[in-house]
Amino acid sequence: MRLLFLGDVMGRSGRTAVAERLPGLRADWGLDFVVVNGENASQGAGLTAEHAKALLAAGADCLTLGDHAFDQKDMLSFIETEPRIIRPLNFSKVAPGKGFRVFEATQGRRVLVTQALGQVFMKRPFDDPFSALEAVLKVHTLGAAVQAAIVDIHAEATSEKMATGHWCDGMASLVVGTHTHVPTGDAQILAKGTAYLSDAGMCGDYDSVIGMEKMEPLRRFITGMAKGRFEPAGGQATLSGVYVETDDKTGRATRVRMIRVGGRLEQAVP
Repeated sequence: MRLLFLGDVMGRSGRTAVAERLPGLRADWGLDFVVVNGENASQGAGLTAEHAKALLAAGADCLTLGDHAFDQKDMLSFIETEPRIIRPLNFSKVAPGKGFRVFEATQGRRVLVTQALGQVFMKRPFDDPFSALEAVLKVHTLGAAVQAAIVDIHAEATSEKMATGHWCDGMASLVVGTHTHVPTGDAQILAKGTAYLSDAGMCGDYDSVIGMEKMEPLRRFITGMAKGRFEPAGGQATLSGVYVETDDKTGRATRVRMIRVGGRLEQAVP
């Protein structure tokens, strides 16, 4: 199977890039399943129902969220009506929506998508992501119950993301980090067949400070004082993420490659 995961969509620029580029990528690369992290797609904080619909219409099969899952209040109700949106497993026991689902890809193949929040350096003490993921992955066995399994680990610390990758090795086709908006260069296939990348980066304008217009973050770093609000940068966006090919019989990854399409970080296609 050919899988594509795109990192955090950042504001209008990121949404526009997904809408303009993803349909062509699906066709040109023969993609079987696409996951997009959309938790910063609306004003850089959260995801509205309107913007979720636009990302899905552009060709995403599933949207994952993150620690800003419900910053846009209409998501509290919309997620209950849209099964293609996944919130973190360990967000809250009373949170609406689901932390995992099994989707149908091309040729009737089944793909599990799940997401967990890290604990290290995060603002809230979320529940243990390792036990939450284990409970899901052990039921939805790779190569049997599902033909592929994708884990989005939404976390600050690269060490915690790497530990999650090794924890899930052999139980997932792909473990990919999100949240920091900075793409990492460590795409690899782990010992038991799980593709791994510490952070997919963002789908946004990289002439910025992690997707935000530069002046306000710079002011706060230099002076320690806030003058205005953070605003998403509006220049040309780069689509950042990871492309994975898997073996249908085992669910294991056979190929992994970082993706940078358009904008300042353009690179060759798979």
